[in-house]
Amino acid sequence: MAYSQADLDALDKAIGSGTLSVQYGDRRVQYRSMDELLQARQHVANQIAASTGRRSHHRFVFSTARGD
Repeated sequence: MAYSQADLDALDKAIGSGTLSVQYGDRRVQYRSMDELLQARQHVANQIAASTGRRSHHRFVFSTARGD
C-alpha cells in the first residue's frame, strides 16, 4: 500500500487529540493503544521517506526525576 501525506496527517491529528481511531478515506482503523498508534505513524513516515528518497525524522522524549 502506498501511503500519502494525508495518511500521515490523519495519524498526527489522532495523536494530537488522544484519539485511537483514524479515518483513511472510506475506512476507519481503531488502534488498541497510543503506543500502537505511534508505531503506525513511524511506519507510515518511514514508507513515505523511502518512496521519496528522504530520510525519516526521529523524535526523542526525555524525562527527568529528582533524586530527593
